[in-house]
Amino acid sequence: MSTTAAPAGEKMLSFHENVMLAVEKAGALTDLPKGLLDQIKISNVVVKVNFPVKTSRGYEVISGWRVQHSHHKLPAKGGIRYSILADQEEVEALAALMTFKCAIVDVPFGGAKGAIKIDRRNYTEEELERITRRYSAELIKRNCIGPALDVPAPDYGTGAKEMAWIADTYAAFHPKDIDALGCVTGKPVTQGGIRGRVEATGRGIVYGLTEACRNANDMARLGLPPGLAGKTAVVQGFGNVGFHTAKFLAEAGTRVIAVAEWNGAVINASGLDILALDEHRKATGSILNFPGARTIPNGADAMELDCDILVPAALENQITSLNAPRIKARIIAEGANGPTTMEAEEILLAKGSIIIPDVFLNAGGVTVSYFEWLKNLSHVRFGRMDRRFEQKAYERMLTAIESSTGKRFADSERNLITHGADEIDLVNSGLEDTMISAYQQIREVMARDPRIKDLRTAAFVSSIQKVATSYLELGVFP
Repeated sequence: MSTTAAPAGEKMLSFHENVMLAVEKAGALTDLPKGLLDQIKISNVVVKVNFPVKTSRGYEVISGWRVQHSHHKLPAKGGIRYSILADQEEVEALAALMTFKCAIVDVPFGGAKGAIKIDRRNYTEEELERITRRYSAELIKRNCIGPALDVPAPDYGTGAKEMAWIADTYAAFHPKDIDALGCVTGKPVTQGGIRGRVEATGRGIVYGLTEACRNANDMARLGLPPGLAGKTAVVQGFGNVGFHTAKFLAEAGTRVIAVAEWNGAVINASGLDILALDEHRKATGSILNFPGARTIPNGADAMELDCDILVPAALENQITSLNAPRIKARIIAEGANGPTTMEAEEILLAKGSIIIPDVFLNAGGVTVSYFEWLKNLSHVRFGRMDRRFEQKAYERMLTAIESSTGKRFADSERNLITHGADEIDLVNSGLEDTMISAYQQIREVMARDPRIKDLRTAAFVSSIQKVATSYLELGVFP
């Protein structure tokens, strides 16, 4: 799935080919046997389903896929997308990425992915529910969904509503399964979902960027000060991931000077008001002609603006050998899956840019999905057991300080200090810790092996070694 034609002289590899090349490049830097590397690359289960659904146009045959890439850990985990451009090769590539993404952030899942080949704009909500439930039933019949087997999540074209339909369908087939809600994540909070899941990928991107920009040596090499504050950014894509990334970057003090979409971009060198831009999009159906910003007709041109950080948060193969020489960003933060081709990456690295790879940077979604799965299995909301205990302990501490000093804290200050952690606080704390720890592990891999010169290779080496260790511990490769 790509919206970018192959430039002259560059053979545009498929998304799956790009993923496998990255795996092969990293695998060659390990001492793992070929058979084990071959097992790590290949998809364990590929299921294609075709089923009839009655629509306003009559009966239609709908096609869908579910791929479980790796069973080194169970359940398998990965989103379901609704896209007319979906095909089996794309789903296999996304499932493989999920395996390595989960390993990088130490989330104990194998990788999986699913897709239904439709343009959801052509169907009513009732028809979409019918399609979703029938697809779910086909997976259930094939033992391809369940809290201990395979746990889907939202992806492109799906959201909390579709996940609720899947959970309800699974529960209807398994009325005695007390953990039935754990069969899928990304559900509405009222249906067993978790606070913070919607914005998790964008928040995780900014947490990962924050950690990367703390490295004073890397920033000095780029001619930039440490930290996100004061830097400029361009965000390509203004869907869920792009919007939240831009929002959290702005909150961190980064000046978001441009946002690009498929039909154009808006630019303001002084910085865009991201919340106002979102309201404009909701009101008009487009980001274009946003008051106070300059509109350009070709959104791809915005990626070539002079900025510190470029966040491609749309589709794969958006940065190619054709536009890479003109990209001026010092940091490429991959919010989308596979936005940079292999040849483009070589050009950017030769220019001295830092590429923070998708396989690490957009792992926030699966990390918070893991928290939701744990919540469903434990049957208790995070924070419910200890929030009030923490709050009262902090209050006693402040009271003791006031007694000994004779000074009283202001009510606003007291409330801020004594606030016990609730679910969203714990989710965000866990996500931040996950992204920091994973980035440090990637840098440690680079530090140990002088042959590794870029973060993507280091990330894949780290994840491949973890997956290999799991297979060896299972006794698959004695």
